[in-house]
Amino acid sequence: MTNTIPPPVHRRGPRRQRRGPILQAISYLDENHPAEIDVGRRLRELRLERGLSIRRLAELSQLNVNTLSLIENGRTSPSVSTLQQLALALDAPITAFFETGAPRQQVVFQKSTERRQVEFSHGSLEDLGGGLSGARAAPFAVTLEPHADSGPGAIVHTGHEFVYCLEGRITYWVEGQTYVLEPGDSLYFEAHLPHRWQNQEDKPSRSLLVLCPADERDQPGERHFKTD
Repeated sequence: MTNTIPPPVHRRGPRRQRRGPILQAISYLDENHPAEIDVGRRLRELRLERGLSIRRLAELSQLNVNTLSLIENGRTSPSVSTLQQLALALDAPITAFFETGAPRQQVVFQKSTERRQVEFSHGSLEDLGGGLSGARAAPFAVTLEPHADSGPGAIVHTGHEFVYCLEGRITYWVEGQTYVLEPGDSLYFEAHLPHRWQNQEDKPSRSLLVLCPADERDQPGERHFKTD
């Protein structure tokens, strides 16, 4: 069996309707009222706290200066990949973009209507564990649009990765081996193995994704969710 990961099939289903400010914010509902976290504002705050110019942050994150400017000004929606690249460059967890200043908890209970969520170019991601103190694993509920993929390159990061398919079908390639996950199927692997994923179907998929980096500074999601 070859270790060459096959190239993605770049077919796209209908794009979802853009919904204004929700694309520039990670939104959630607390027990009493809706609230929004402005990703661009949080990015600017984190950058300035570290004394970084936007050009220096672009160098550290390997992102375009114009892209960063658009994000900070709320004119484009960053994917989780982009947030992870920024988190790594800022030496901060990706949850820093979700935080509202509330103290971190030892127990996190979420109602489905109160969960923080980010929408990106090919789907949406719900933060299932944000706010837990000392967390070393990052659980997410991931919805992928038809034919969404992680990009042409293989993904490699520290620790382990767990995927559980909830709806639809998701294809994973791990070190050249193909795994097709249907509802109820799971995949657990050492994340240093080259891997990538794609929803090859004509309908959305939904899965539970748990990223467990061995190095807390590692931000594996940056390689999973690419911008267009």
